[in-house]
Amino acid sequence: MLAEAACVDHKRTRLPALILLLALAGLPNCRAEHHHGRAGAEAVLRLSASAFAAARLPAALTCDGANRSPAIAWGGAPPGVKSWVVSLRDPDAPGGVFTHWLLYSIPAATRRLPAGLPPGPRAPGFGNQGRNDFGGLGYGGPCPPRGEAHRYVLTLLALDAAPALRPGLDFEAVRARWQGHVMARAQLTGRYQRP
Repeated sequence: MLAEAACVDHKRTRLPALILLLALAGLPNCRAEHHHGRAGAEAVLRLSASAFAAARLPAALTCDGANRSPAIAWGGAPPGVKSWVVSLRDPDAPGGVFTHWLLYSIPAATRRLPAGLPPGPRAPGFGNQGRNDFGGLGYGGPCPPRGEAHRYVLTLLALDAAPALRPGLDFEAVRARWQGHVMARAQLTGRYQRP
């Protein structure tokens, strides 16, 4: 169930030819999030979380268990990263995409998060926690309607900026501040179905 994604340096492409092709095709200019590293270098951001390696997320991460945030680690940071953002979202929720966890203003030197970060406005040493769609601050584990398996997408973003963001913001408010600053991203997808 592991899924990894990374953005590469788009400066390596032949921009004049690409722009001409896009103009001729009548398509809008591509604004893909990318890595601004050294010319010729390709950064591959790697995200790992053992809880996402199984066919089904462990109950300890969910409302049926201890409701603990997963331990995660990452490598392959692009040069010049200034901060990180982590989110866990359910694209299969009945009312639309549901945010279970949002952690931002994570210091640039960080390469891991321990399991079980406590709820609240701040995760000391690890950044500020946003508002989940349950209405709380910090992690709120998967809790889909019984009988339905949902996907849970864990996303890590590398930013080339460290926006001054207060704790308790929702996903859309944080996303508005990272626009144009994403150097690379990586994702893992897990599934959970309540017994």
